[in-house]
Amino acid sequence: MNTLETDLNALRASAPLVHNITNYVVMNFSANALLAVGASPVMAHAVEEVEEMVGIASALVINIGTLSAPWVLAMKRAMKKAAELGKPIVLDPVGAGATSYRNTVLAELLETASPSLIRGNASEILALAGLGGQTKGVDSTASSMNSLEAAQSLSERFGSVVSVSGAVDVIVQKNRLAYIENGHPLMTKVTGMGCSASAIAGAFCAVQPDVFQAAVTAATTMGVCGEIAFSKATAPGSFQIAFLDTLAELTSDRLTELARIR
Repeated sequence: MNTLETDLNALRASAPLVHNITNYVVMNFSANALLAVGASPVMAHAVEEVEEMVGIASALVINIGTLSAPWVLAMKRAMKKAAELGKPIVLDPVGAGATSYRNTVLAELLETASPSLIRGNASEILALAGLGGQTKGVDSTASSMNSLEAAQSLSERFGSVVSVSGAVDVIVQKNRLAYIENGHPLMTKVTGMGCSASAIAGAFCAVQPDVFQAAVTAATTMGVCGEIAFSKATAPGSFQIAFLDTLAELTSDRLTELARIR
């Protein structure tokens, strides 16, 4: 049995609780994606309970898509608690580089605790690394293949695995590098697909202690399911439903069969 199979089977056997502090736009889709793949989601952002929730969760996912001051405080408290407990932290720097406030918040979060995994599109990763990435709202204007230097810089600076989504996903951990060639362009036409990728990465980090491998499995799972979903539905609305169905129906054998990793 290979690592992809082991990871997917372990996730479904343990159904890890993944604590998400995420944005209004994607809460429902991310929760459904986690349920479909076999994890258990909780969306909790109240400052009064985040530390306690981190204590019972298996992973923490921080997504800065819709920021406000109380949420930022909750994110900091949750990240600090997760770091104290040695629990994996996934940071999705949505829209990094778009506004000075967003950049300031990201700097503060990275100072609070180093993420286990940073997962975003190429523009976000370039902006986060300070290499001049520009965003169009929260969409990438750069290619993942052009973000390798930025990803490596972030990995070295924070000790994090960095996963960059794109036509080819790029995953970096210092001297480790993987390219995931699965996926379909229609995935970019469904809001929250990247945010769900971060949530699913959190689920795999909960069951696979090698964060680099967890990131590879998560990106491959997303890409394979995108390809299968497109064979069932070719427009965004039906594609979203087909994608969730495919996540739920995906077998470890099918994941291994369709994976294109180099």
